[in-house]
Amino acid sequence: MHQWPRGLRASHFNKWLQPKLQRCIHCTPTCSVLDKQFKRGEFPELGDVKPTHIIIGAGSAGCVLANRLTEDPDNRVLLVEAGPKDNWWNWKIHMPAALMYNLCTTKYNWFYHTTAQKHMDDRVIYWPRGRVWGGSSSLNAMAYVRGHPFDYDRWEKQGAANWSYKHCLPYFKKAQKHELAKPGDPFRGDSGPLHVMQGRCDNPLHKAFIQSGGDLGIGITDDMNGYRQEGTGPMDMTIKNGKRCSASQAYLWPVLHRPNLFTSSGVMATRILFDKKKAIGVEFIRQIDFRATDFIDSYSRERVYCEQDVILSGGAINSPQLLMVSGVGPAEHLRSHGIPLVNDMPGVGANLQDHLEIYVQQKCTQPITLYNRSSWKFPHNMIRIGMQWFINQTGEGASSHLESGGFARSDDSIPHPDVQFHFLPSTVHEDGRVSGTCHAYQVHVGPMRSTSHGYLRLQHKDPRRHPILNPNYLSQKQDLVEFRACIRLSRELFAQKAFDPFRGEELAPGAECQTDEEIDAFVRAKAASAYHPSCTCKMGSSSDSMAVVDGATMNVIGLENLKIVDASVMPSIVSGNLNAPTIMLAEKAADIIRGRTPLPPESPEIYSPSPAVKKQSAVH
Repeated sequence: MHQWPRGLRASHFNKWLQPKLQRCIHCTPTCSVLDKQFKRGEFPELGDVKPTHIIIGAGSAGCVLANRLTEDPDNRVLLVEAGPKDNWWNWKIHMPAALMYNLCTTKYNWFYHTTAQKHMDDRVIYWPRGRVWGGSSSLNAMAYVRGHPFDYDRWEKQGAANWSYKHCLPYFKKAQKHELAKPGDPFRGDSGPLHVMQGRCDNPLHKAFIQSGGDLGIGITDDMNGYRQEGTGPMDMTIKNGKRCSASQAYLWPVLHRPNLFTSSGVMATRILFDKKKAIGVEFIRQIDFRATDFIDSYSRERVYCEQDVILSGGAINSPQLLMVSGVGPAEHLRSHGIPLVNDMPGVGANLQDHLEIYVQQKCTQPITLYNRSSWKFPHNMIRIGMQWFINQTGEGASSHLESGGFARSDDSIPHPDVQFHFLPSTVHEDGRVSGTCHAYQVHVGPMRSTSHGYLRLQHKDPRRHPILNPNYLSQKQDLVEFRACIRLSRELFAQKAFDPFRGEELAPGAECQTDEEIDAFVRAKAASAYHPSCTCKMGSSSDSMAVVDGATMNVIGLENLKIVDASVMPSIVSGNLNAPTIMLAEKAADIIRGRTPLPPESPEIYSPSPAVKKQSAVH
């Protein structure tokens, strides 16, 4: 037994006890072992009610489905979520400027990490994913970006029939309530649950960034989700009245009064239950911190059954993991873990795709950045900003400050933009864990359609253990070619006349980093995930041996009453952020599951670059 150390004061007890408990219960280093490990999750009293549908995951897709499926009073929907609720009093979720707090803790975050990436100096890359009502939409930077129309046309060519842009656009609009939408707007929705605002861009640095795109020849766009994606312009953001508008706030909380909706929190699905090839229910445990024991005993296991569908909406990591621990996946891999095989599906966990990005940072000669307004080195400013937000949800606390951005093509031969920019009038270091040291600004930049794809595999058959995540970053040489263009384009943007009043020395990569070899080394050493894992249970045709989901029904191919609706079903990653596409996908899937007639296709004109458009010199 551990002995109480002599002279140890009670006030120091927690510091002394925590490492002891960590060693005793084999908790991961990032897990807060004193954070109510054994508190039981909340599960509804169903009584004699048998759900028609069980949705696994109250993230972006799960919240949409819970809302839309319960519009039909004959449906009885059980929503199962491993994390806690995003309660109204939790300012760290709802204050837009506080987003970094939850990216650096395990309380609402699965806190995943990749394997060591051999093409990135053997670095392990951090992947935060939401474990809370709203999922990653409760943690993200609130950027509302749809991607390019050609992304969805590509989906259809890859086997996802009726998922082209003309079929998806009506569902983007159905989900959205854009503050700038007009009657008959060809691109924006005006009556959906998800409130979208356009970044105000009041900071002079945002204005300079937007103008620099026009000066360089990339162009300026007033709506990168509309007619023209290419160019620099204001970003759309999921913020309503100064607060984060997550999928939970938009879709779930407003319908909690419905008698046919049953919700849970702190409840983890551990296995899908099958009768031969038919999904009939779910096994689960209810502990807030389910990593705190070495095994799941029979007393902890509970079961719930449904009349129709089990729907996986856990995201691109949790959905394939749950499939595999339930016996659906690559046969040899499952046998190696002693998991009885239900259905051999080599595509489960394959095709893992993500966006990698780099930060180009420039010192600012004027004190107009967020440097002295985003760190507790300046407590008076932090308190002032916090008080203003708490009183009336206005001021600098009411924005994520990623208010401008843009898209560009790295080469004229590319039909639509393959480079994305997010501009920030500040600097970010180590995923937000380290504050900047001076007034500076940065652009997050990276290629949108990397050809480096990876995989997800089980580390252990225990569903609480994090899976093996290997995105295979930079395994294709073309990725480094595109990153060189990204960095050179960013430097050219910062070199434009609009930045003359603000431009100081380049902080990253630094003036000494010029050759291809030097830029490649910088990318390998400093690139980070944009937090967009996807495509691990892709939609496709039955003739594609790697396809997992039939896009016409959302069924897992070869199984009955088992569907997947989340970012894992994307055939390929889109050219932009993933939250807006995931919500659209769930809106469209809800109509499919309900057997409703799909919304009529819409085909508004979109921008096509002229051959005369200036060739970007960054590729030279």
